[in-house]
Amino acid sequence: MRPETDPRVTLPRPPAPHPGIMHRTTRIKITELNPHLMCALCGGYFIDATTIVECLHSFCKTCIVRYLETNKYCPMCDVQVHKTRPLLSIRSDKTLQDIVYKLVPGLFKDEMKRRRDFYAAYPLTEVPNGSNEDRGEVLEQEKGALSDNEIVSLSIEFYEGVRDREEKKGPLENGDGDKEKQTGVRFLQCPAAMTVMHLAKFLRNKMDVPSKYKVEVLYEDEPLKEYYTLMDIAYIYPWRRNGPLPLKYRVQPACKRLTLPTAPTPSEGTNTSGASESGGATAAANGGTSNCLQTPSSTSRGRKMTVNGAPVPPLT
Repeated sequence: MRPETDPRVTLPRPPAPHPGIMHRTTRIKITELNPHLMCALCGGYFIDATTIVECLHSFCKTCIVRYLETNKYCPMCDVQVHKTRPLLSIRSDKTLQDIVYKLVPGLFKDEMKRRRDFYAAYPLTEVPNGSNEDRGEVLEQEKGALSDNEIVSLSIEFYEGVRDREEKKGPLENGDGDKEKQTGVRFLQCPAAMTVMHLAKFLRNKMDVPSKYKVEVLYEDEPLKEYYTLMDIAYIYPWRRNGPLPLKYRVQPACKRLTLPTAPTPSEGTNTSGASESGGATAAANGGTSNCLQTPSSTSRGRKMTVNGAPVPPLT
C-alpha cells in the first residue's frame, strides 16, 4: 500500500513559508520551460502552434499536418485524433504561440525574416490566408514584442482618482476646461528592463518627497508591483504601442510598524469590551499594529500637493 493512502502512516507537514517569500521575485531559466514550449516532432520551439482537440497536445502546424497525413493517432499519447479525417480535430493555438514569442528572445523576429526570405525567393508562391504575419511583414513593434535593451517611451502624470475624473468630465464635455491647466503629463524614454521601483525613486528625487511618504506608480487605476519591468507592463496590460506607455503616480503616507507594550490585565481598569479584546488579541498575535496615516480623499487632491505644510514642487 502506498504511504499516502495508508491511514496508519502520518506524513510530516511541510514547513510554513516565511512571510517574505510570498512577495519574493523568482527568476527561472528558459530551459526549465522548454518542455512546454517545444514541439515533440521537430524538437524546436512552436511555430504556428496547433493543438489536437482530443488530448490537447500541441505541435508546430507544419509538423502535425505532415504527421497526420499518414497517421490518425496523437504522436505523444496515441489517442485517436479522428477516424477518417484527423485534420478536422486540430485547432490553431494563438495564445500558446504568443506566449512562445514573448518568452523566447528573437524568435518572432527570426521567423518573420525567414518568411520574408522565402517569399522573396519564390514570389509566385501563394499565401493561403494572405495575412501580413504569414508573409513575414509584421514588425516586432506591431506585435507588441519588446527586448531588454529597447527604449520605451512612456507618459507619467499625477493620479487624480476616479471621483475627480468624473467631476472634471462635465466641464471637459462642454468645452469649458482649460487644456493647459489640465495637462500635467511628462514624457520619458527608459529601457524596457527598468523596474517600477526605479521609476518611483526617480519621481521621489524629482519632487523631493520625504521618506515617510511613498510614491506609487499605476497603470490606469491599478497599482503596479515594484518588481515589474516596463516590458512586463507591456505584456500584462493592453498596451499596443500605438503611443507612449500611459502611467500615473500618487503620493501616500507610508505605513509604520509599531511594537505594542504588554497588554495590561483587566483588573488594571482596561476596557474589556468584545471589540477591544479582539483587537488586542490580534495585535498581540502579530507583535504589533499598522499605524498608517489616513490617505487624503480623492476630492482633496489637486494639481498642487503639500507635505507637512510645505508645497511639493510639480514634476518638471
